[in-house]
Order: sequence, then C-alpha cells, then structure tokens
Amino acid sequence: MSKKRGRITNPEPFLPLGSDAFSSSKKRSKPPKHHQVHQKLVPCAVSSKILKQAHLQQKEIQHEEEDNENDDVNKFVLPQLHGLKDNDDEDDVDDFAGFSENPTQFWQPDFEVEIDEEDEKLLEDYLSKSTWANKLFDKIIEKDAQVSSGAAQQMSNLNPKWIELYKDVGSCLSKYTSGKIPKALKHIPSSECWEELLYLTEPEKWSPNAMYQATRIFASNMSDRKVEKFYKLYLLPRVRRDLHNNKTLHFALYRSVMKAVYKPAAFNKGILFPLWESKTCTRVETSKFLSIIAKISIPVLHASVALLKLADMEHFNKKSYFIISLIEKNYALPYRVVDALVAHFMRFYEYSSKLPVIWHQSLHAFAQRYKNSLTKEDKANLKNLVERQTHKLITPGILIELNNSLNRGEEQDDLMSISRAHFVAKEDMSDMPDVPLEDDY
Repeated sequence: MSKKRGRITNPEPFLPLGSDAFSSSKKRSKPPKHHQVHQKLVPCAVSSKILKQAHLQQKEIQHEEEDNENDDVNKFVLPQLHGLKDNDDEDDVDDFAGFSENPTQFWQPDFEVEIDEEDEKLLEDYLSKSTWANKLFDKIIEKDAQVSSGAAQQMSNLNPKWIELYKDVGSCLSKYTSGKIPKALKHIPSSECWEELLYLTEPEKWSPNAMYQATRIFASNMSDRKVEKFYKLYLLPRVRRDLHNNKTLHFALYRSVMKAVYKPAAFNKGILFPLWESKTCTRVETSKFLSIIAKISIPVLHASVALLKLADMEHFNKKSYFIISLIEKNYALPYRVVDALVAHFMRFYEYSSKLPVIWHQSLHAFAQRYKNSLTKEDKANLKNLVERQTHKLITPGILIELNNSLNRGEEQDDLMSISRAHFVAKEDMSDMPDVPLEDDY
C-alpha cells in the first residue's frame, strides 16, 4: 500500500544541513522563520534517509511536470543528487556541504526520527566543547577590550594641555640638532604616565641628536625596567632602521648605543637579547654592534649573563661573532658560564655539515682564554669534538691550548712541582751502568 506524497510546487536544490554554500549566490527574499533559526543537528543516518526520500520524490516530479520551470530545476537539482540514489554509505552523505534551509519545509517524514544513544552522546559532547570554546573566546575578547579601554582611559585622563604640549615637544625633537632640550622631556622619567607622554612625542620621528639626548636623560634618571622598554621599543628599531637605509650608523645613534650601557641590565634585555632573538641580524648590524661591544666596558656579571644567554640560545648565523667579542674581553667567568659554553660547542658533535671558520675561531678563542677553567672531562670531550669537526689551520692550535694547560682546581705550583720531579728523574744518573774506559794507547 503506497502513501500519496504531496508535491513541491517550487522545488529548491537540496543542500546538506548547516552549509552556507549557496548563501552568497542566492539571497533570501524573506527573513528566516523561528523554527528555521533554532534548528538542531541531524545525525548522518537520518540525513541519508531524508535524502533518499527527497530523491524519489524529485523523480516523481520530473515525470509529472514538463513545463520550462521544472526543466530548469531538473538541470540544477539532478546533478546535485547524482550518485546518491542507490548508496547508503555515510561517505556519500558527507560529500554534501549541508542543507541551506530546514528540510521539513519541503517534506514532512511519515515516520518517527530515532537517534541512537551514541549519536546523541557525540552531539552533547560537541555542543559542550563548542560552548566552552565560545565562552573562552568571549573572555579573551572581553580582556582585550578591557586592556584597550584602559589604555584609552589613561590617555583620556591626561590633561589636554599636556597632550598639546608633548605633541609640540615631539615636533621640536624631530628637527633638533643642538642646543637646549625642552624641559618637558626631562619631566618624563619622573612621571607616572611616562609611556603615554613619550608616545605623544613620537620618538620614531626624532632626529638622531634628539635620540642621543633622550637616551642620556633616560639612562641616568629611569629605572632599569623603564629604560629597558625605551631601548627595546624605540632605540633599537631606530638604530636598525638607520643601518638598513643608510648602510652605516649616524654618529649620534652610535653614541646613543654606547650611552645605553650606563644601564647594563637594560642594555642586555632591551638591545642585545632582542637583536639576537630576532635571528635577522645582518652583516652591517653585526659589525657595528661588535665595534660598540669592543669599545665599551660591560660589568663582568652582565657580560656573564650575556654569554650564558648566547650559549643557551638556538644557533644563528652571527652567534659565534658575538661569542668571540665577549670572550676576548678576558673576563673571569663563573664556572657555570664556562660549562654552558662547553655544552654549546658540544652540540655540534653530530653536526654533519661543514662548520664555518668563525665557529672554529670561537672555539680557539675559548680554549685559549679559559683552558685552565676546564675540567679533565671537558678537555677530553673537546678533543673528541675537534677530531670530528676539523680545520687544518685552527684545530692544531686548539689541541696545543688544551694539552698545555692546568685542569680546573689545580694550581701553578702543582704543575711546577710535577715538571721539576720529571726533570730530576730524567737527569738522575745514579742508576746508570758503568761505562768501561778505553785503554790508553
């Protein structure tokens, strides 16, 4: 006994549930109804049944109607449903991008929809995860809005006269060459809202001489944390931009970097570390910063921190140049830094490619200056290293430094006593046999 099916007077192409594939090509003429907006997901098994019934109904419509409108619809609908008429596999259902509208508006099923427990559980898990992700995303957006609103509120809390004043200071500093600095700039280090005031002056537009004067003032009157931000956000980008554009560094900016060492901790964290972490240090930048490091006097503890940072960092092209520049200052480094440098060199034990000459030079400089701070194990490991990573001109010098040196903890007197005992034992002739004399002729 067959049931009579109703006709669809204005058939629409069937699309998978939840898809917006045709939303851009065909706009709705009417706003969606309430039951269409709040629809639930339908399991794949139920969707396949709906598609099969819709396909059978579409075939009946093709035989009954022969007007032009239905012919146009058939040309569009049949390719969409091609290949699904005899397949019950879920893979075929997944080929659809989803229904653009609720299927119930085209056809009401004459059977009850049954959802398996597993499908229902999966649906609940998906909805719970989706809800959790949406809540987390909303919190992130809310936090960002609070931060941006807080910054805007701080800027709005400034006196309008101050805003106008520091904008005028910025325009003055953009043309500064020599002479007196505006007193408003000297007020920035003691202000609570110093970052907002500094931002109003637009430091990226300052002249090189104004940058030097500001660095001199901030390095003398600001704390390490504050001046570190100034170095990292304004001084370092300005120096790198000048080197990139002009292939050389303006003398005032050169003096600014040298003056920045007045705060050595901020110099490390605001200039050296960001430069190394960027891993984009060019040859021109490397040569300029190496010349600055060679001329300035960095306290031993801060130089040790810089070397420790370099040793623990991932290798980059110009890393060995900076290691040599700090090693050649011949600091009395703590054993922790020496061990970190040994570990840095030993990472290249299994390196298959040919190492550059600068790497061998950095190892030679390290062995030459800190050979007496190495343990016996470290020297044995370094000897094995240079046997694998060899340079015909530099490796012999490294081996000479490692062989003719004290171990960590030994004193010079111990070495001298050992050498003296060896010399006396070698020259002692008491145990030598008698040599018969030749007869006189």
